Parts: sequence; structure tokens; C-alpha cells
Amino acid sequence: MKTKITELFNIEHPIIQGGMHYVGFAELAAAVSNAGGLGFITGLTQKTPDDLANEIARCHEMTDKPFGVNLTFLPAFTDPPYPEYIQAIIEGGIKAVETAGRSPEAYMPALKAAGIKVIHKCTSVRHALKAERIGCDAVSVDGFECGGHPGEDDIPNMILLPRAAQALSVPFVASGGIATGSQLVAALALGAEGVNMGTRFIATAEAPVHQNVKDALVKASELDTRLIMRSIRNTERVLANSAVDRILQKEKDLGDKLKIEDIIDEVAGVYPKVMIDGDMEVGAWSCGMVAGLINDIPSVQALVNSIMVEAEQIINERLNALLGKQR
Repeated sequence: MKTKITELFNIEHPIIQGGMHYVGFAELAAAVSNAGGLGFITGLTQKTPDDLANEIARCHEMTDKPFGVNLTFLPAFTDPPYPEYIQAIIEGGIKAVETAGRSPEAYMPALKAAGIKVIHKCTSVRHALKAERIGCDAVSVDGFECGGHPGEDDIPNMILLPRAAQALSVPFVASGGIATGSQLVAALALGAEGVNMGTRFIATAEAPVHQNVKDALVKASELDTRLIMRSIRNTERVLANSAVDRILQKEKDLGDKLKIEDIIDEVAGVYPKVMIDGDMEVGAWSCGMVAGLINDIPSVQALVNSIMVEAEQIINERLNALLGKQR
């Protein structure tokens, strides 16, 4: 399948594996790229720029296909050394960077000078238009269904994607709630040039996370996520557990007086304990509503193949049949 996204990133299938904290290691990124998609190493999971350089080198040993690095720009008292991370990306021969969080505008000159294609993750059309204005090559449009931070507008993809199609000139992919070939076809019909999957790729054989995490995703339904930190406008969609229950109770009790310090035990330093140690109750961790569509733990290759086969069958058979056309 050829779309503007497959051509932009020189990949076979319009499927991107977005950055995920303590999930996006070389093993998963390489598996996705080897399957014909575009895998991403999560930059800030690597504690230093040197660690990132080593992880990029590991990924090059696992695949000769294109892969990228995710860089998330978060508000913090002390910023990570972003210029040094970017230098590691450039020196590692990376040609695709997924940015998220705050605007990457300050870092665009360095990325573009190195010939790197930038896709920025946005939860609203206004942010997507800003990404387009500052020179991003593509946008990942993140609907309200997504795991992690869906923004504060609460617009699901059935509305957000066609709005993006109306407003944007650069190509965009659908992100949030995606797991199947039918959804890829739907995204294409709504104007997207591909899909970005996060949660679905966690439940794969190659994802370097604890088996408890994968089992939890298979067990969960679309009703098992919760929205936390709404009152401090840092909304995050997470999988329900006892720590999330505590957060929600604190939010209810404290209302607009809630501060991040009140829930720090449940949200800080959680990901290694969840993803590596397999402690499902230690804190809040991002999970999309797409958990309701996850029923197995296939290899990445099998997952990508199944998505593409289903998409092509729907386009060639069901949709053509609705128009009375033969293949």
C-alpha cells in the first residue's frame, strides 16, 4: 500500500509505532521496521544522550530498515539536554523523529539541517496547524481514545480526523484507538495517510515488557481505562488499578486544590516498576481504550500482516461490492 506517509518515510506499510516510555526500545522498534512499518525508539527512556546513541546502534544491528527516535518535550524544572539527544540522533543516522509534548520549534533548525523528517503528535487541529507552520513534515493526530495524554478538548477521531483533513496541507496519521485493518481503512477514508499505534504494539511477542503487562492488556476491555489529572489540566488515560483509584479519590477530595505533589507517589518513577518488574498496581500507566480490541499477543510481523491483509480485503472486496464493482 502506497500513501504519502509510506513515501515520506520510505516504508512498506502505513503503520507507525509511536514512542512509549520504557516500551520503545530497540527490540520493538526494529521488529516494527522489519515488518514494513516505522518503529521508534523512545529517546528519553534512555537516561543520557550516550545511552541513546548506544540504543540507536543496537537497533541498527537488528534492522537495515528505516526507524526513528521519539523526543517528548515536557515542562520540567530542569530540561533534559535536548541538543545533546538531537546530536546523538543525527550522528546515529536517524532520518525520522517523532516529537510530542511542547512545540519542537526551537529544535527544528537542527533537525531539518540534518535532513530529518519530523512528525509531531498533536491532540487538536490548532496544534497540528502550528506544527505545519513551524516546518513539521507530518502530524500524528491523537484522538481522545488514545492512551497517555489526550489533551483537554476530548475530541474523538471520528471528528478529529476529518477536521484535520479539512485544515492541514501536510500528511497526517491517525493515532489513538487503532488495532485493526478495518480501522486503518477507516482512517484512510477520513483523510489520514496511515496509523500510529502504541498500546497495541505493547501486546506483541517482541515488546520488551513484563508478561504481566501484556496479559493485563489482553484481559482489559474498552471500559477499563480512566482519566486522571483532569483538574490540573494534564489529563492522562491510564489502565484502571488500585493506584489509579487512589488518584481519583484524591482528585475528588481536593478538587481544584489538587497539586501534582499530592499524587507524586502514584505517578513518578512508575514505568520501570510496571514495564520491567511487572507490578500492575504500583502506579498509573498509560493505556488506550484500544485494550478492548486486544485479544492476543502475536509477533509484530503477524500483527502487521493481519492488519494489512484485513485492510486490503475490505477495500478490494467489501467496499467494491457495496458499489457493485468486481475485483
